[in-house]
Amino acid sequence: MSAATTRSRTPDRLCAEAVDLAREAAEEAAHPGVVGEHVSAVAEGDRVVTHFFECKEPGYRGWRWAVTVARASRAKLVTLDETVLLPGPDALMAPEWVPWSERLRPGDMGPGDLLPTEADDLRLEPGYSGEDAPPPNSAVSEEMAERVEAEDAELVSRPGTSRGSIAALAEELGMRRARVLSRYGLHAAADRWDESFGAKTPMAQAAPASCVTCAFLVPLAGSLRQAFGICANEFGPADGRVVSLSYGCGGHSEAAVMPKPPRPSPPVLDTLGADALALRPAADSGSVEAAGDAGSEDLGHS
Repeated sequence: MSAATTRSRTPDRLCAEAVDLAREAAEEAAHPGVVGEHVSAVAEGDRVVTHFFECKEPGYRGWRWAVTVARASRAKLVTLDETVLLPGPDALMAPEWVPWSERLRPGDMGPGDLLPTEADDLRLEPGYSGEDAPPPNSAVSEEMAERVEAEDAELVSRPGTSRGSIAALAEELGMRRARVLSRYGLHAAADRWDESFGAKTPMAQAAPASCVTCAFLVPLAGSLRQAFGICANEFGPADGRVVSLSYGCGGHSEAAVMPKPPRPSPPVLDTLGADALALRPAADSGSVEAAGDAGSEDLGHS
């Protein structure tokens, strides 16, 4: 029998009249004064009725106390079945729960936080591939490892890896990362960076030139080198950020080269230097007569 058919039947008379019993049960489960008026009575089955009461508890707007009562066949005594707080049609509900991995946003991590990555993360792929057990005739096989140990050779292995495994060989070759970025991870990162510091941003649209010709651009390594670099201009808006080669700003190294200060031409008349003037005219200048002994004798001097 469907739920619609069950709720459309006529409630049992004795169970429908047990409003006081249902209210006492609701007040016992809740705090005094939070059970409001009787809302309705709904038949749940043969001689089974649920009474609904308003909930006046702060923070539970639109919720209702539901008390289910029942009676046995041919019995006149109504008994209590269960009491529960249920949301009504217009109840204030909490938002649907979302896993933390979907709620996480850039910048949410703080000091001491750990962000685990799933084993099948689409952004990552194995840093090295192949079976972890080399063939018997391989130079890194377990048989060869045992022979080396028998010869008292010095073995240097990474903790958790055994000699003769692909992980040990990767350690030997310098490939210490178990996983690296996949093509999907690279494309996702490129889309984020291009959206923040790409050619379509207002700063790049108004820039005099792009970053590909800027001296402050530090190119990346790998395949991303073809499209991205790091800005090293401390006065630029993207200092220390990954920028697209098509991005640009007013801090371009060649956009506006500062001219050298002009050097004035030497003056025609030197107004800053000092002219040397003699205190007495020279004897051979001809402007005055030289004073001799005769003049001294006329004045009575010896």
